[in-house]
Amino acid sequence: MSEKTFKDYALSDEIVRALESLAYETPTEVQREVIPVALEKKDLVVKSQTGSGKTAAYGIPLCELVDWNENKPQALILTPTRELAVQVNEDITNIGRFKRIKATAVYGKHPFHIQKAELKQRTHIVVGTPGRVLDHIEKGTLALQRIQFVVIDEADEMLNMGFIEQVQAIIQQLPSERVTMLFSATFPEDVANLSRKYMDEPVHIEIKAAGLTTAAIEHSLIEVKEANKFALLQDVTIIENPDSCIIFCRTQEHVDQVFRQLAELEYPCDRIHGGMEQDERFEVMNAFRRGQFRYLVATDVAARGIDITNITHVINYDIPLEKESYVHRTGRTGRAGNAGKAITFVTPHDGRRLADIEAYIGFAIPRASAPSAEDVEERRDEFEQKINVGPVLKKDKREQLNKQIMKLYFNGGKKKKLRAVDFVGTIAKLEGVTADDIGIITIQDNVSYVEILNGKGPHVLNIIKNTTIKGKQLKVHKANR
Repeated sequence: MSEKTFKDYALSDEIVRALESLAYETPTEVQREVIPVALEKKDLVVKSQTGSGKTAAYGIPLCELVDWNENKPQALILTPTRELAVQVNEDITNIGRFKRIKATAVYGKHPFHIQKAELKQRTHIVVGTPGRVLDHIEKGTLALQRIQFVVIDEADEMLNMGFIEQVQAIIQQLPSERVTMLFSATFPEDVANLSRKYMDEPVHIEIKAAGLTTAAIEHSLIEVKEANKFALLQDVTIIENPDSCIIFCRTQEHVDQVFRQLAELEYPCDRIHGGMEQDERFEVMNAFRRGQFRYLVATDVAARGIDITNITHVINYDIPLEKESYVHRTGRTGRAGNAGKAITFVTPHDGRRLADIEAYIGFAIPRASAPSAEDVEERRDEFEQKINVGPVLKKDKREQLNKQIMKLYFNGGKKKKLRAVDFVGTIAKLEGVTADDIGIITIQDNVSYVEILNGKGPHVLNIIKNTTIKGKQLKVHKANR
């Protein structure tokens, strides 16, 4: 039997074209199971590991099903963290690029008025954290009457972070005639209750992994006294010499301390935790995704839903407080069919937590010995050579798509009575250009942005400078963002 491809589903040419540009070749197991059911507009409860391709599993059908001509939001995706909201929003935008799907992310610590202005534009899909989504609903800035689809992503993490009441408050205000999809890596009772209460005969899909963790991850633990942890970390990194590694600590203070110690030793490293400004957190994650440094020291804020391929090692410098966090931390590695290693440091005080984790994952984590001094010395040269070599920047799957796109800035908007149809009508009449070459159009009060697709940006820019739009001569240049 030949392998399924995305062309085998009832997807429009625009969606298939975007998936090809993103180098999505064959659907993952969760995508194969979810996409056909979601396209039939059935409620769904999906139990699937982090890293299994869930975002595209619901993102592809949502982009297919929303009506481009509708101005008000048709789909709402709830995520537990800001980072995940931004990432899902970007993924949806890329999948829906050629269909001109407009997605908007709403989350805390980001100016409310900017999000309000975006939501005034034509918006097809809204991605957000529960608190900020509720704020917009209460202030009347998020229209709900056209919502047909709601996705609750990482439902178990919503529960862990105390968001379940907010999620329920949001659901209660949505139209009753809707499709609800719930995704979760684990299924505690409160998540099961959520599905029973708010869903209509959902289709249950479970993507089996080897227990709770994937077979691609090699687990081990090393016993160590608290005072000797950093020395052990040095030895383990020298022996393992990872290409890309996340080191998890329990507290922000620990993250800062370990980061400083590694930086003093000239490790290519950075850190991320909840005490940092949001923009800085995004920049660190993007730099790590690009491969600008090799070691990321993090609290659990980085453990969920952040899709970075080729993380070869996860080191639990501190054993997690929550047994579920072990699954989510170690799930950062061994993604997309790659092998990975998860190494956990355990102190004499961690026995109870370790027992809880092992009972939860269903196996005893293999014990390993600390590296010997001889082995460390033997590997040191190789480690130092790698440390001194500059980073090999990773190819981003979005690069192929984005290099064909140019965003144009126009110095006119709603106050000049300009509408999307005015831009489409003018640009599509240019020689060598069709409506298929026009992407997402954003019209604000005084400025507008138009994406030009298929590498035709320079051509359009060259001609449009001398062309009037709705009888108005506008200044136009390549947008900075």
